[in-house]
Amino acid sequence: MTKIDLVGQIADMKEIDYKNTLAIASIIEILIDKGIINRNDIALKALQLENMTIEETRDNRIASIGRK
Repeated sequence: MTKIDLVGQIADMKEIDYKNTLAIASIIEILIDKGIINRNDIALKALQLENMTIEETRDNRIASIGRK
């Protein structure tokens, strides 16, 4: 892989990251506008997720899928 290829791939990843971030921010704003969630809910959940280990996150996902 050449340096040019690597730089191109990094640029592509940055563009994808930007679009994903924009999509998530848009969804959050729509949910807030509709009164489904509030900014405090998001901040609290972000803090909880940030403090979780990878294993805890995986276990919680598996448990929530089992409840459906």
